[in-house]
Amino acid sequence: MEETINYTAQPPEDFQLVQTLYESLGWNSLNLTVEELERMCKQSWYAVYAFDAQQLVGMARVISDGVITGVICGVGVSPPYQSKGIGKELMQRVIAHCEQHRVIPQLMCVENLEPYYETLGFEQFSTGMVIKINR
Repeated sequence: MEETINYTAQPPEDFQLVQTLYESLGWNSLNLTVEELERMCKQSWYAVYAFDAQQLVGMARVISDGVITGVICGVGVSPPYQSKGIGKELMQRVIAHCEQHRVIPQLMCVENLEPYYETLGFEQFSTGMVIKINR
């Protein structure tokens, strides 16, 4: 399956594809609209998308000032496509883009994903914190 995957920094023409991916991952608890997801992607410093034909099967984004730090976020692969190397390829492309621009890649993840990101060279360095807001 991996051979048929096309990776591109070109966003999808229809951002309904992003909404479908987010919902397949259980990520749309904020009920983001297609328009909000489009704005989210287009305002990212860098984003890479994985397509199988016309189907969006994965994506990763970086939020950055383009100078010092880039926060990797929104890394996800559609459940039927997981464990096939797509997430790793997305991450390698994100890291390469950061390195090319001398931006330090950082990410926050849930604890059970730490071992996965460690295999990609990441190491724990800080405690993340969040404040809940009403949306």
